[in-house]
Amino acid sequence: MEKAKYIWMDGKLVDWDKAQVHVLTHTLHYGNGVFEGTRAYQTADGLAIYKLKEHTKRLFNSAKITAIKPNFTIEEMEKAHVELLQSNDFKGNVYLRPLIFLGYGVMGVHHVNAPVHSMIAAWEWGAYLGEEGLENGIKVMTSSIVRNSIRSNFGKAKAVANYLNSQMAKYEAIEAGFEEALMLDDNGFAAEGTGECLFIVRDGKLISPPNDNSLESITQATVLELADDMGIPVERRNITRDEIYICDEAFFTGTAAEVTPINSLDNRVIGNGKRGEMTEKLQSAYFDVVFGRNEKYKHYLTYI
Repeated sequence: MEKAKYIWMDGKLVDWDKAQVHVLTHTLHYGNGVFEGTRAYQTADGLAIYKLKEHTKRLFNSAKITAIKPNFTIEEMEKAHVELLQSNDFKGNVYLRPLIFLGYGVMGVHHVNAPVHSMIAAWEWGAYLGEEGLENGIKVMTSSIVRNSIRSNFGKAKAVANYLNSQMAKYEAIEAGFEEALMLDDNGFAAEGTGECLFIVRDGKLISPPNDNSLESITQATVLELADDMGIPVERRNITRDEIYICDEAFFTGTAAEVTPINSLDNRVIGNGKRGEMTEKLQSAYFDVVFGRNEKYKHYLTYI
């Protein structure tokens, strides 16, 4: 990770190396904190954050779900994103990581008396699953680790603790020689990747699982909106892993992953083993949106 100049912490810009917390920070021990992943792109009109309002709203929804009372308002957090980018001299595309967490002062699992803190970090970051992956696709395996059950965890919260599940699935996949993992829900249907939503293409239809067992993805919503613009028929329904083996195309979406093709699952080649035609169209359209080249979608951009 390449350092930036400042990190925003509780209303102040702090030098990158001085943005520190106590070792008895509550979130570090018990896993209750909420975060977002947001991107800013170098457009023809300058650096612009994509869907800042939607990401900040989801951050505060996550805090509500996990019973954390934020110490800043939504509007203050939105302004802090802009302030942080203005204070750092970024030349490339940027990833932003806001986090609301519980600090030092209380131990034990009853968290309500722990102090609440907020921070936003930003750094220049390229394609999460690799530039080559955007063009040629990635090799995926079905994880033995099931997506957090809705009976035991809050899947609509982008909560720190939820990502141990993803971390272990990703570890398993990488160690087995793959690039990413597909996680099933506890009924055996495809849920999502370790940090991405799933799409497949069959017979000209774009299919994505419902968000019953996955995060409500902001990038997924963009892709669905683009598909509607293009007149692509869309289905939201359960998908089994063997249906993915025989689909025509498959791809992952997410703020970090953007639109990344899947070239194989469990060593079964998907389609022609490369980025599919519909995937390429949607990927190209997505980048037009985030880089400010599509007037219809410019209202989703916050220019710095």
